[in-house]
Amino acid sequence: MTDHLSHGEKLVEIKTETGVVDVELCVETFGNPAHPAILLIDGAAASMLWWEAELCEQIARGGRFVIRYDNRDTGRSTSYPPGRPGYTYTDWAGDALGILDALDVERAHIVCRSMSGGIGLILGVDHSDRVESLTFVSTSTGEDGLPSPSDELTGSTPADPDPTDTGAVVDFVVASAKAYAGGSPYFDETATRTLVERDVARTRDIAATLVNHYSMSFDGSSRDFASIKAPTLVVHGDHDPVFPLPHGHALRDAIPGATLLVLEGAGHDLPRPLWDVFVPALLQHTGNGR
Repeated sequence: MTDHLSHGEKLVEIKTETGVVDVELCVETFGNPAHPAILLIDGAAASMLWWEAELCEQIARGGRFVIRYDNRDTGRSTSYPPGRPGYTYTDWAGDALGILDALDVERAHIVCRSMSGGIGLILGVDHSDRVESLTFVSTSTGEDGLPSPSDELTGSTPADPDPTDTGAVVDFVVASAKAYAGGSPYFDETATRTLVERDVARTRDIAATLVNHYSMSFDGSSRDFASIKAPTLVVHGDHDPVFPLPHGHALRDAIPGATLLVLEGAGHDLPRPLWDVFVPALLQHTGNGR
């Protein structure tokens, strides 16, 4: 990995209450800081690159200040020993708030994908004063009785690679992304491989990336989605093999006043051909706050 940040990236220091630097997070922004802010938070093992720059630029052209960042143990942000993450969901939520503070953003529209839905829940319940709206993409309430991951997904997930073998890691992540797409006609393996190669090359410790998010403490589970007051949009693909579509219905029903956008042909991802559906919906949803 190179130690040099790409153009537009910067490291933001998140400090403890006593002023000690606790973590460094790599952040990139798009658009005019005077516009309403949208903070994009990705899920397990996903750096900010999975919110593609072209997507961020498209949202920014709609009059938004778009913020994406590498979660801990992804990309150029602080990394921990593999299997021993030094953080919890609550810490993840604190990271999001720390980034808003560093960018002088008082309130933001929060967009959480997959595993980071727990961050949106914590922010929406415990820090509602910082949340203009919430958007949950490809996530779930986690309640009992919802469908399990599809048989096709569980049968096609590749074995964990040797983290010292870069080629094997790239192949593993590409194969995982393909499985998570759920047979979507929009999955682009060539573009995905290009993204993954770049992602792996810029990651501090790929061994930690592969395991740590799955090893951390989920201390946000006591919150109740019904307590969310912010306007909420739920976005869910009808091919999602990780959280089949009933998870999206359940999330919409759990949050007062929430609406559901079903992306036809999408799996657990947000495929480029559907950006022209997703982006206008997001701009409309975030149109009233500043």
